Amino acid sequence: MTEFELKFEIPPAQLKGVAAAILEGKATRQRLQASYFDTADGALAAHGIALRLRKEGRRWVQTAKGPTADLHERLEHNVILTSQSAGVTPQLDLSRHRGTPVGKMIDKALGFKNDDTYPGLELLYTTDVQRITRQVSCGISVIEVALDMGRIFAEDRAQRVCELEFELKEGKPSDAAALARQWCATHGLWMSTISKSMKGQRLHKQCNFGDEVTATPPKYSRHASGQDMLTAVLQACLSQILPNMSELASGSNHPDHIHQLRVGIRRLRTALRELAALTKNVTKNLTSNVATNVNNDSTHGSIDAIDPKWEAALVQTFRALGTHRDQSHLALVLQPQLLAAGGPHMRLGNAENTPDPGNAVRAPEFQDALLGLVRFVHRETTKAVDRSGALKKAVSRRLQKLHRGALHDGKKFLALDEAQQHSVRKRLKRLRYVMEFVAPLFNARKVNDTTAALKPVQDALGLYNDELMALHAWRALTADDTRAWFGIGWLTAREQPNAKRCLKKIKTYAEIEPFWRG
Repeated sequence: MTEFELKFEIPPAQLKGVAAAILEGKATRQRLQASYFDTADGALAAHGIALRLRKEGRRWVQTAKGPTADLHERLEHNVILTSQSAGVTPQLDLSRHRGTPVGKMIDKALGFKNDDTYPGLELLYTTDVQRITRQVSCGISVIEVALDMGRIFAEDRAQRVCELEFELKEGKPSDAAALARQWCATHGLWMSTISKSMKGQRLHKQCNFGDEVTATPPKYSRHASGQDMLTAVLQACLSQILPNMSELASGSNHPDHIHQLRVGIRRLRTALRELAALTKNVTKNLTSNVATNVNNDSTHGSIDAIDPKWEAALVQTFRALGTHRDQSHLALVLQPQLLAAGGPHMRLGNAENTPDPGNAVRAPEFQDALLGLVRFVHRETTKAVDRSGALKKAVSRRLQKLHRGALHDGKKFLALDEAQQHSVRKRLKRLRYVMEFVAPLFNARKVNDTTAALKPVQDALGLYNDELMALHAWRALTADDTRAWFGIGWLTAREQPNAKRCLKKIKTYAEIEPFWRG
């Protein structure tokens, strides 16, 4: 089976209100004591698999969970174990999951063959949680709302747990997202993809945060409808955004988390801007009745609609994180270069005026936009196959317009002012992202050739933009520190050569025949 679940962290000041809301209906209390296991080399965790024995009241349950393509859906297999004597913990047995989807995933992770013996497993961490649950109806669905409060233990270390989960028991994932959206708005919650098992693994390894998550290509059929393509693209964007957002919300200030979240937001904004209207028009014009079901509810409006308010929330968070990205670049890249050139060590930035990344991503408007998008990608659509080529033709026209506009201005790069040059860079980024989004519709080799050829252009434009940003930053420093003139001179001397390099790369790219013309 699979479970659809949305998990949220609770601000300490809101815990009392959340608990009171849970207890407004018929609620159930239960103590959950779980032990989590893995091989000595962490083979299961490396494949996103969690394996536990859990005492639920008086019964024991062995559970295996594994990932799916959807961040909010997991494979799950539960085995209720025979009664045990008081104080006796049952033995873990991996063969109990054999033949199930998650069992097959376990076998693959361990390299298990039918005639093999499963490797030994180690107890890594335990949890002791008090759970309060209540079932809530929303739309046509039943959702279990669960408040978990307790601790995770690994050797002599412990970590507090306080989270709210929305698990779909029957019905539609979009209803679960709609209900979670209401609770999030009322109680100031923020979404998190960091499960208890991930928290336990980190406590065991004594690390506070996970790795950054980079972009992955969307997966859909070559003959997918426009709506199916849009859903797959937005799902891929969220798969990059949500994990990096979760790390920042939990306290990380790491430049890689910030950078990858900004990339994810930029890709998402491109998809909403370039593909949403395009796919809607294609869907309307198809003759094979591929129109999506129109889902409305009086509280949240049409599920099939892109809310214009999402863009403002995405931009606000993107800009707040941009301040951190720029300061990191100045301190970690530009400052060492200037020091190597004989320049002085400068004090950069003002932490008091820098938005906190955690506050930025926990902002109610940003969280509401993300939940709205989660709800949108889990809407019900009428599955259809587009064999007419209408989507491919529409996408090709859009790519050609982006390509022509960016290169038309790009070929005049040296004559453009800074704002116009930055516009060229943004348009070429959008072109790159759209090419990646629509790749399944075209020949893979040709797509890869065209996108790879664009990388040197983006690298040159990125360097030029970063050094322009640094030049403005160093100019601002001169009011308090005249030593900043060294950096201004160094950066000014590089400005024109960098601009000429950009022009050269743009002209070279303009000579390449793009894949959508073939």
